[in-house]
Amino acid sequence: MDTRLDVDGALPLAHWGLIRARGADAASFLQGQLTNDVLQLDATTARLAGFCSAKGRLQASFVIWKLAPDDLLLACAASVLPATLKRLSMFVLRARCKLSDAGAEFALHGIAGASARGLIGDTPVWGRREIADGSLLRLPDADGVARCMIALAAGAALPALPVLAPDRWRELEVRSGIPLIEAATADQFVPQMLNYEIIGGVDFRKGCYPGQEIVARSQYRGTIKRRMFLFEADAALAAGQEVFHSGDAAQPAGMVVNAAPLPGAGAVALVEVKLAAIDTGELRAGAPDGALLRRCELPYELPLDATLPG
Repeated sequence: MDTRLDVDGALPLAHWGLIRARGADAASFLQGQLTNDVLQLDATTARLAGFCSAKGRLQASFVIWKLAPDDLLLACAASVLPATLKRLSMFVLRARCKLSDAGAEFALHGIAGASARGLIGDTPVWGRREIADGSLLRLPDADGVARCMIALAAGAALPALPVLAPDRWRELEVRSGIPLIEAATADQFVPQMLNYEIIGGVDFRKGCYPGQEIVARSQYRGTIKRRMFLFEADAALAAGQEVFHSGDAAQPAGMVVNAAPLPGAGAVALVEVKLAAIDTGELRAGAPDGALLRRCELPYELPLDATLPG
């Protein structure tokens, strides 16, 4: 399906939230907690990062950027924000870092299509630039549609733009191949299961963080046996929904990571699945006789061990 013809406009990102980290030790504190390098982040760049449990499972995923050297914003799913803020705060101890829910200070907006193109200008993908009353972050295109995220100071207003339906934005999020950890999927996936190292969410040189040893072992010992793929179905899908393979209906073969309804009917979803189940038989959502999943093309290539026939 070509969504490029009719996707244009802006919307408030109600399913996202913001955590603010401020203080002289804010960057160094986050450096020791997240999967990506925070100390090397500059004022012109945003990047992905994950927050893992001691077992290497993602509890939250972030888009992170700096307002100033000692002032950072972390955008994550609103459904995981309270638990993530509480858990991160447990590790602050004597670090000069104050963590807070920044939802009352900033409003997040998503902009797509021609409206986004007009605002992005020459900002590169994952680039960040200051705008009046906030920050603009260029996100990867999805299905040929330009996207950006804007964090505006509370009370500030966007320029007059067409209104974009939330379902269309969520569809673009899914088609971008960039996973968002939601409450239904927290603590389920090692980063590589969600292609996180491929899309720039993991730095293997940055040093320790919770779960780092397990994440590194998965990478260097060749134990990655599950990956995330893009699928469509003729029925509704939901994050956290189990997926079953026709060759072994007794146990789940994967899980829906994120899903969005399609115009008219059906859904598109990012699904984590066993590599052994991806190239033979059928995959169905919710039950062994549930909705059939049809594999689609991701906007990036997977490693050879996961590049299987579509």
